[in-house]
Amino acid sequence: MLQFQPPGFGHKVIHTSLGAMVYYTQTTAPWLNADGEDLPPLLFLHNFGGGASAYEWSKVYPAFAATHRVLAPDLIGWGESAHPVRDYQIRDYLTTIAEFIRQTCRQPVRVVASSLTAAFVIRLAITHPELFQSLFLVCPSGFDDFGQGAGRRIPLPIINSPLLDDVIYTLGAKNEIAVRNFLQSFLFGKPERVSPEIVAAYLTSAQKPHAKFSALAFLRGDLYFDLSLYIQQLQTPTVFFWGEKAQFTNIKLGRRLANLNTRAIRDFQAIADTGILPHLETPEVIIGLLQRYM
Repeated sequence: MLQFQPPGFGHKVIHTSLGAMVYYTQTTAPWLNADGEDLPPLLFLHNFGGGASAYEWSKVYPAFAATHRVLAPDLIGWGESAHPVRDYQIRDYLTTIAEFIRQTCRQPVRVVASSLTAAFVIRLAITHPELFQSLFLVCPSGFDDFGQGAGRRIPLPIINSPLLDDVIYTLGAKNEIAVRNFLQSFLFGKPERVSPEIVAAYLTSAQKPHAKFSALAFLRGDLYFDLSLYIQQLQTPTVFFWGEKAQFTNIKLGRRLANLNTRAIRDFQAIADTGILPHLETPEVIIGLLQRYM
C-alpha cells in the first residue's frame, strides 16, 4: 500500500501475537530529521470493512508530520499487515492494538480513530489508561449500541455458508464497481467525493490474500458490542467528531453516547455533508479541528 502514501512516508513493521503489523510513518525528506523519534507520538487507527487500511487517514496525518511522530498502522487482517486465517474476535484487536502502542510509544499517546476501532480504543483506554493521553474519535460505535444492531445487509446464514462467503466477498469487496458503489452509497455523504484513487486503495487492500477473514468477521457481527455499557467508565479526555449523514451509526446515536459521559467527552463536533468517513471526504475540516483541540 506504499503507492497510496503521501511523500515522505514509508512503512515499518512490528510483531504482535497475531503476526506482523505494518505501519506508516515519516521515513524520508521532507519529514525525517534527527529529532523525529523525540516528537510526541500521534496514532491514527482505521475503520473496519472490506478494503480498509491506514490509507483512510492518509489525507490527514501529513498535516501533523512536522510536530508529531505519526503512526498509522494497518490493523491485523487488513492492508499490508498479517492476515491470519482465523475467526477474528474483539480480543484480537484489543490485544494487538495495545501491543502496537507498547512497542512504538514511550509515552502516553494521542489517538485518532474511527468507527468500530474507535470503540475498541475506548475499551482499551478504560482498562489501560496509562497508554493514552487523549482521544479524538470519529463516529465511535460498537455497532450494537443500546442493544440496537446497526443493521446487516446480507442474512447471516448466507454469510456463514462456506461456499457463498467467497462469492459474497469477491463480488462485494474485490470488484471495482462494487467498491465504488459501496463507498458512494453508504460511506460518503456526497458520492462525487469518491475519487479513483480512493477506489483503487480500497480495492488493493481487499485483494490481499486471506483478506476475507477479517472482513467477514466484521460483516457477521463477530466484533460488535454495546459501547453504551462501557463508555461511562472512560476517563481519558475525548472529543467526538460525527458525520451528519453517517449511515448505520447516525448522529443521534453519537449524541446519545456522548451524553452518557460528559466528564470525559469534552466536545462533540458535527461535520456537515459527510458520512462515516469525514476525514476522507473533507480532510481539511478534520485537520483544522484536530489542530484546534491539540
